[in-house]
Amino acid sequence: YEGLHSMYKKSRSEGFGPEVKRRIMLGSFVLSSGYYDAYYLKALRTKALIKKAFDKAFEKYDVILGPAAPATAPKLGESLSDPLQMYLGDIYTISVNLAGLPGMTVPCGKDSKGLPIGIQMIGDCFMEKKILRAAHAYETSRGSFAVPGEGGTR
Repeated sequence: YEGLHSMYKKSRSEGFGPEVKRRIMLGSFVLSSGYYDAYYLKALRTKALIKKAFDKAFEKYDVILGPAAPATAPKLGESLSDPLQMYLGDIYTISVNLAGLPGMTVPCGKDSKGLPIGIQMIGDCFMEKKILRAAHAYETSRGSFAVPGEGGTR
């Protein structure tokens, strides 16, 4: 690259796919001055409520288990044509990111078409070890574990 500006320009124009570019544009729009109060401040309030709900749950539970997505995985490349379906596919993992919590998705089976189904394990702040232990216990009890470099489970 010929300088920092050139690197930024090339990485954003050539390195990002259409979906990443779409999400960046949406984020820039929401943060623009005319929409700051309407969207950003409301989003910050909502984020605080989400974190408070998780804090309350972690008073009783070490790990929260839930679905990773509302449906099983689409076939490779199939969902790219429908951005709304892609956003909806993220719906169960967004709250974890907003609350700043550690979470991971673990394969838990396959649907009738042989496509993977994932479960999400969520832990409290700085309690990554608990979700890693829970995921290990789950995979060990099922007799399946991730095989590094093979892209699957055994």
